[in-house]
Order: sequence, then C-alpha cells, then structure tokens
Amino acid sequence: MSPRLTLLFDGGCPLCVREVNFLRRRDRKELIRFVDIDSPDYEPSLWGGITYRQAMSRIHAIEADGTVLKDVAVFRSAYRLIGLGWLYAPTNWPVIGPIVDGVYGLWASQRLKLTGRPDLDNLCGCRDRE
Repeated sequence: MSPRLTLLFDGGCPLCVREVNFLRRRDRKELIRFVDIDSPDYEPSLWGGITYRQAMSRIHAIEADGTVLKDVAVFRSAYRLIGLGWLYAPTNWPVIGPIVDGVYGLWASQRLKLTGRPDLDNLCGCRDRE
C-alpha cells in the first residue's frame, strides 16, 4: 500500500524527531511517509514544491491526492492514520480550533529559538550556499 500522507519534518529539531519517532512506531500499516527537510538532498519539486523555507516555517504534509496540509491539520491527519484521531478531533471544534491554531502559530514562530537552532534566515542562507 502506498502512503496516504507524506509528512515533512525537520530532522534537526529534537522535538520534531521525537514526534516523528512516536508516529513511526504507531504507523504499523505504513500509511505515513516521512521526509526530512533538513537533509541536504531535500528536493522541493518532489514534495509539492514546498520550499525549505516554507517547510521550516510551519509543518507541512501532502495527502495522497496532492492536497497540501499545514499546521495542526497535519497532526489531525497523521494521528487519524495511526488510530489516535480522537486526540486531535477537538481541534475542529469552533472555540478550541482557533485557540489551538494560535498556540501552534506561536510555537512555529519560536521553534528554532526554543530548540537552540539558528534563525530561519541563517538556516536558509547556509542552505543557499551549498
């Protein structure tokens, strides 16, 4: 069976790697493909044209039909595929959804700093010189 979701993740982020490892262990049917955007051979054209900068700014995933998901929608889809969709189901509710989206946006904007990494401009600059 081919993957139903391709999840783009930052392999240089310890928290991201921890989450991916959890998802991999639970994905017994191999419904999720994991692509490390921090890998030097990450090629945007293979993954919906999502650039390194875009992928490092917010989490992205691509459904089997080509639909690009971002932010909390990625987690909703991934957790549904591993049988834990109920954990993220409340993020579709009218009051909770916008709050969770806002918290995720704040996390995404501070993720690099909080994990002790260079800022996005520096990471992208190093990438451009390779």
